[in-house]
Amino acid sequence: MTEGAPARMQAALAGLKKYQDAERGAAPPLMPAIAEAHGASLRDYGGDGPTTLFIPSLINPPTVLDMQGRSLLRWLAGQGCRVVLLDWGWPGAARGALNVAGHVEQIILPLMSDLDGPADLVGYCLGGTMAIAAGQLGEARRVVTIAAPWHFDGFPDQARADLAKLWHGAQATAQSLGVLPMEVLQSAFWSLDPARTIGKFEAFAALEGEAARAFVMLEDWANDGPPVPLAAAREMFESLFAGDAPGRGEWHVGGEVIDPAALPCPLLNIVSTTDRIVPAASAPRAGERLELALGHVGMVVGSQARERLWEPLAGWLSRQRLS
Repeated sequence: MTEGAPARMQAALAGLKKYQDAERGAAPPLMPAIAEAHGASLRDYGGDGPTTLFIPSLINPPTVLDMQGRSLLRWLAGQGCRVVLLDWGWPGAARGALNVAGHVEQIILPLMSDLDGPADLVGYCLGGTMAIAAGQLGEARRVVTIAAPWHFDGFPDQARADLAKLWHGAQATAQSLGVLPMEVLQSAFWSLDPARTIGKFEAFAALEGEAARAFVMLEDWANDGPPVPLAAAREMFESLFAGDAPGRGEWHVGGEVIDPAALPCPLLNIVSTTDRIVPAASAPRAGERLELALGHVGMVVGSQARERLWEPLAGWLSRQRLS
């Protein structure tokens, strides 16, 4: 990507070294767990009001929702909500047999029943896909998806072909380990936009102060996280990305076909029109829709996140409670 541009290559390498050498403070302590299932737990962020349960993706840790100095969870807990986070934890051997649907059936739904009545569900990325299933099968007041895929044929054909190739090459390792390592998934994300991956380190070389610290936090999050259980990885690559089972009306969870239009509660889809990870064309097509010209991560933690996503989310939940 930097062939014929030695200055850019030098800057990108300098940015990479700067990132590797950056000082990192201690991670904040985990919020208290109030319920557990199959190694996953509900973490209570406090707040007064109706419960809002956040469901993150199975990929990458949930800390993007609780980034130091820009935490959506802590902010929303001060806006008339009791906020609870589903922390997937580290998958043990028993989780290896749970596919994506199984995580809904055996983790999300039982943990929802441990809450004090129906909750609002807010799902980020693949967590939003799962939140729709949980909202259809369980008792939920409202469902919100943030950058969530549903119509997987909305991903570019080349991206789907690359993911199929990656899965084909990784299956033997995943089968041996019982999980798909995060390093394999990182190579998939890199392949979606390799020029941007190089460009961000090139730009980071010149960053200082708060902007540099924010970059390090986000990059650490993007490169961290537990592996994905084998059955969940298989369903994700084969049934979702390759087969577009949700978009074709063929995704079964708990014995039912999941359909966003069949939700018995209000649905809001928050969609990024500039998302390179989850294209806007893949979003659910039922319910209300809020479009933001912010990236997959920037819409949650960027400089405009509070104004463009946090406040509209809190406002929508509040209006729905009053209606």
